Amino acid sequence: MRIINCHTYEAMSRKAADILAAQIQLKPNCVLGLATGTTPIGSYQGLIKRYESGSLDFSEVRTYNLDEYRGLTHEDPQSYHYFMNDQLFNHVNIDPANVHVPDGANADADAACADYDRMVAEAGYCDLQLLGIGRNGHIGFNEPADEFSKGTHCVDLTESTIEANSRLFEKEEDVPRQAYTMGTQTIMNARCILVVANGENKAQAVRDMCFGPIVPACPASILQLHPNVFVVCDDAALSLCEGLY
Repeated sequence: MRIINCHTYEAMSRKAADILAAQIQLKPNCVLGLATGTTPIGSYQGLIKRYESGSLDFSEVRTYNLDEYRGLTHEDPQSYHYFMNDQLFNHVNIDPANVHVPDGANADADAACADYDRMVAEAGYCDLQLLGIGRNGHIGFNEPADEFSKGTHCVDLTESTIEANSRLFEKEEDVPRQAYTMGTQTIMNARCILVVANGENKAQAVRDMCFGPIVPACPASILQLHPNVFVVCDDAALSLCEGLY
């Protein structure tokens, strides 16, 4: 793992946008794995600025998002598909046909997950996978468990994840209790992984991810086994890693 301390959220976002932009410039038809949540928003804003300046072209880029709430349509304002349109896709020249998010509206979980696995595999997996990390060490919606997950699957969200995501809903009761998510094996098939984290509330998860034992109780710890990982953080998120890198 290459750990990069950018000191502030703004600098972290710029560095992450630099890495994402470099991937697009080196391979214009690249496959990007994208993440939602508040942490990547600054990075997406950086990509939009690069597009607006004429230095970045999304016309051939293909994207596959990590996850989606079960039970929400793409048009639902709380869906991750809507989030991605609002935060990135509507502001750049990406082809809507090249945008992929799990189908949360499909009530048949097995079919929805199998379809998404097939699409990601047919794309050749991601050239670069962007990840955030949850306070409990989850990546995507892969929650702490007894074993590492494999392909896309339906997951019951933990109370800590529901609480963390409730800030994006009118009230906590509105947060869906299940989601479809890429599995850790699918994530590990990416050729490069970029993790972004900020804030003191992520410090323990970042330490466990980078320096703790590789255990499914911290899903992100499996990234220690990947050959090409960038971990880009601010001071607060790396506060428990001082002297370890």
